[in-house]
Amino acid sequence: MNEKKQNEASTISLKLKDYYLLTKFTLSFTVVFSSVVCYLLVPSVEFDFISVLLLFVGGMLVTGAANAINQVTEKDTDALMNRTSSRPVASGRMSVDEASSFAVIAAISGTFLIGLYFNWTAAGLSLFSLFLYGFIYTPLKKVHSIAVLVGAIPGALPCLIGWAAGDSSLGIGGWILFTLQFFWQFPHFWAIAWVSHEDYGRAGFKLLPSAGGPTKYAAVQAILYSVLLIPIGLLPYAFEMSGLISMIIVSIANIFMLWQCVRLFKEMDVKAARRVMFGSYIYLPVVLLSLLANKIG
Repeated sequence: MNEKKQNEASTISLKLKDYYLLTKFTLSFTVVFSSVVCYLLVPSVEFDFISVLLLFVGGMLVTGAANAINQVTEKDTDALMNRTSSRPVASGRMSVDEASSFAVIAAISGTFLIGLYFNWTAAGLSLFSLFLYGFIYTPLKKVHSIAVLVGAIPGALPCLIGWAAGDSSLGIGGWILFTLQFFWQFPHFWAIAWVSHEDYGRAGFKLLPSAGGPTKYAAVQAILYSVLLIPIGLLPYAFEMSGLISMIIVSIANIFMLWQCVRLFKEMDVKAARRVMFGSYIYLPVVLLSLLANKIG
């Protein structure tokens, strides 16, 4: 009897782990984190635990659904890459029907939760983001590197979704945050594509801006987008969304990103690309939390 219970517990644990991988939980958490922070940055919004929790759950459902669609669509290419071959659909542990059913249920549940509790502007943007990511960006990755530009839109929409949840009129603050996260994604994603170039190449993905792969041209593009982040980072201060200290923190973060991209241009190796990648992971929470600290302070 105990052995049967242990087997059942093990089966449940493995199934939960598969859903954790299907939704790309860590990535989804990062996406929803930016949405929640941007919601709290709306001037009229006061912190309320229930509201934050519901936005988080709704966001995780929609984002998890988008990631499930991505894995269903890319099950064959995921199986070719070392970093993705153990995903549940690619490995065959989860059927396409099961993953697709989860995506539909999660997408509908998350959209209605956001729409009913917050507003339908935020819900509509959530559904639009899912559509762009799952049905436009995902198949486009095999066609042309412009997929990165297209993918940067749903990648930045969480900021606008969070702002819309607190301000359905989509004020200037939401668009500033959207723009900041939009341009941040280029050096971030190109660094990932640089590090995983061989893996992506096996799957036929075209993600770096140069057809030749990790080249000086790709590094220059990363530098250019990092340069653009510097004036964009001043916009929150110009529109009174941040104070002097948070503006300085954001500016330092932008200069740090630029410097890492310049080092990539100089060194042209995976180690330098990895520094850009990990630097970009640190960048976003530092910038968003500095802006939030200014509002709270």
